[in-house]
Amino acid sequence: MKTHLKLISVLSISSIFPAYAQVVSFDDYGPLQVYAQSPMQSLNLSPLMRSGFSLPQGQKEWYITANAASIWSESDELLADYYQNAIRSGLKWQITDDLLFDANYTWQFSGDNHLDSLTMWFHDAAGFDQNGRNQQAKHQNQIRSEKYAIDIDNFSGETLNNALSAYLGYQLLQNEHHGISVGGTLYYKYVDSGPFADKSFQQSVQINYGFHNGNHHVNSTLGVSFLHSKDPLSQNAYESHYLMLGLGYEYRTGRHGWLAEYHRYDGMVSWDENFSEASNEALLGYRYYFNRSALEITMIENVLNMDNTADIAYTLGYRHKF
Repeated sequence: MKTHLKLISVLSISSIFPAYAQVVSFDDYGPLQVYAQSPMQSLNLSPLMRSGFSLPQGQKEWYITANAASIWSESDELLADYYQNAIRSGLKWQITDDLLFDANYTWQFSGDNHLDSLTMWFHDAAGFDQNGRNQQAKHQNQIRSEKYAIDIDNFSGETLNNALSAYLGYQLLQNEHHGISVGGTLYYKYVDSGPFADKSFQQSVQINYGFHNGNHHVNSTLGVSFLHSKDPLSQNAYESHYLMLGLGYEYRTGRHGWLAEYHRYDGMVSWDENFSEASNEALLGYRYYFNRSALEITMIENVLNMDNTADIAYTLGYRHKF
């Protein structure tokens, strides 16, 4: 109940900012508003891929996303087979020509989103190996490890993450075609009960580059996160820091935007063979532009290493500028 009240409060606060009349540009939304999907990275602070360009001074952007993912990982140390879902909402505000502030809240939980059948069908259709998934029953929520005495079953409905974060960005360079910005994020995570109970304070820094030329938009981000806690299930330490790299391209024609992105996250632990390796996520997205808002639909698929991020995930997002 507390998590629902927190979410309602954030949405209510975001909506009361006045949409005052002002001649500004509502065209540029930058990369897709999609957070990391890998279990380790999604439960902690991962740098978000951002535009290298600033918004017009004084402009605000309210956004909300809903995400559904199917997680599968099997190693000698750990079996993770569950669903994760997330709702994120926040507000960006271009305070001055050079300063951008972005605050958001994330509620992540496990719930049966019935993606197993779709995941297996997609892997068959694309020629991907099922990687042992077809040897387990569908629609389970389980995490098990004999080595680390983890045996969690049927945790549908449990909160995986409650997190508040604040990002402050500074514009280094901007002209017609090029934009470079830097920024830092402060992040507080608090889950008060259940098998994923945890609290931590984390930080990240990043640099963003963007290129615009007509219908072609390129975005990129390089970031590093600093961690100060242990995995709540195994009680083993995370790495002290890890890198994130994001590359993206959008082709914009009229009200339609077609986007492709690649997100790479370093491994966060040394005690599991799968999660010690980098996560690689390929994103395909479609964005429809309204006059002052945009609707985004994204499919995320893990590539290269099939055991340490979501087998498949979908995000639906709405963004509104005023």
